[in-house]
Amino acid sequence: MPRCAQCRADNVAANGASARKARIAHDADTKCESGTARFSSQVCCSAVHVAAVGPRTCVWAARRSFSYARCTDEHEPTRQQTAGPFFLPHSPQRASLLEPGIKGTKIVLTGRVYSTQCSAVPGALLDFWHANDAGEYDVEGFRLRGHQFADGEGRYRLETIVPGLYPGRTRHIHVTVRPPNGPILTTQLYFPGEQRNARDSLFDRRLLMTIDNDGELKAAPV
Repeated sequence: MPRCAQCRADNVAANGASARKARIAHDADTKCESGTARFSSQVCCSAVHVAAVGPRTCVWAARRSFSYARCTDEHEPTRQQTAGPFFLPHSPQRASLLEPGIKGTKIVLTGRVYSTQCSAVPGALLDFWHANDAGEYDVEGFRLRGHQFADGEGRYRLETIVPGLYPGRTRHIHVTVRPPNGPILTTQLYFPGEQRNARDSLFDRRLLMTIDNDGELKAAPV
């Protein structure tokens, strides 16, 4: 079980809503393996890219420039995943989860939200949360929790840290995505190259984030 100040039951539903359908987009130029989530008949979430920043030894790095994944109908549906552990409603609206003195490797997540007709979905609500560098969730406050809205072209950007490991789970970031007046998709985003991916019963390689090594940063041991 994850370490936390006040453990709560898993599988807390996000507003009681669920997504009916999801799909994955692929971008041959950036070798996208995951990231788009299509749900209902309204929206999909395009490939998630991660870049490591800051002075600490980087564990992952993305190319400095890239094209967003193309939205196509060629890929299989993405299944939603549990909202637990420890979803909390009413998180603060912010594009950065970083706070003074925070420990961990800083990263930036970027992505795009599309409809199933491959048009951008401006104003889609994205709510992110994850464990801290020590594998602990804040369940009394909103550290490493926050929501934001996609811009006019469906794009989003989140500054945070690499989540720590805890027993039974590989590294992951929780997210819910909801288009205006649409249903909620709840899922988890995973890091490639993690040894624990193979041992995590919830891990789904279709939810791997896209991370490219630019030749200057090396993957650190897990």
